[in-house]
Amino acid sequence: MSEPIKIILANPRGFCAGVERAIEIVERALKKYGPPVYVRHEIVHNRHVVESLRAKGAVFVDEIDEIPEGAMTIFSAHGVAEKVEDAAKARNLPVIDATCPLVSKVHKEGQNQSKRGRQVVLIGHRGHPEVEGTQGRIPGGVLLVSEPADVATLEVDDPEQLAYVTQTTLSVDETRATINALKERFPSIVGPDVKDICYATQNRQQAVRELAQIVDLVLVVGAKNSSNSNRLAEIGKEYNTPSHLIDDAGAIKNEWFDGVATIGLTAGASAPEELVQGVIDRIDQLRGATVVDHDGVKENVVFKIPSELANVPASSAAGD
Repeated sequence: MSEPIKIILANPRGFCAGVERAIEIVERALKKYGPPVYVRHEIVHNRHVVESLRAKGAVFVDEIDEIPEGAMTIFSAHGVAEKVEDAAKARNLPVIDATCPLVSKVHKEGQNQSKRGRQVVLIGHRGHPEVEGTQGRIPGGVLLVSEPADVATLEVDDPEQLAYVTQTTLSVDETRATINALKERFPSIVGPDVKDICYATQNRQQAVRELAQIVDLVLVVGAKNSSNSNRLAEIGKEYNTPSHLIDDAGAIKNEWFDGVATIGLTAGASAPEELVQGVIDRIDQLRGATVVDHDGVKENVVFKIPSELANVPASSAAGD
């Protein structure tokens, strides 16, 4: 009988404050107004969370025109373009905005720079809901770059009047090279301090960086369409440690564990802890497992719930 596999749990992992707040908003809205409550796009990028809320009466739609007249409407944590907000107003939809406060901060930064006459460059991934929301929040639009190579082909109105903002689910390390390329080509460009990039993204990435150097295999629980979850798996591979992004325990393959003594286990910012527990149980069934916690940053960030839901009792566990 082989030795049980040692599972080292990343800290922090899983839900961040913005995701917890978004899920809690849907839970409380369902309690206060009763189902159905309509949510534009997935509230967060996780199928299990979405299905759990759907079972309680949340209806997820792609566009505002799919929502019945007068129905309670929630915007997802990723934020929305101004035209989406305008469309909701035009149809007199009561709206609760679950946009993560850190995303709203990026919107404000971009708007302020635009008011000062600067053209705004957004560092982010084309097609991501957060990027689409930010693009549609800044007057005059934005120039989008995803990596340093994009900077060389950037056509700007005035190289002396530029500012940059970043997608929150990237990290300091990801954006640093692109920011450096921007500063090299446009020395006058201004932007926020790197510490303004989402604390949760950075903390989770740092935890994986530490684990990838001491384990034989990295498993990341998260959705395939989750930007931050994909990045966690990529970081493991950067350290030449086999790494897999999995939705849940059902995606585990027994052959991954051949010759593996230690596993680093983490979860993206929109993945519930119960899925992590499910993975631990599955590995234990297959190979036997011992579990230890890796020391990491303790997060104590909490974002306020919108005032119209402040008096509704909190759900027992967001996303359960």
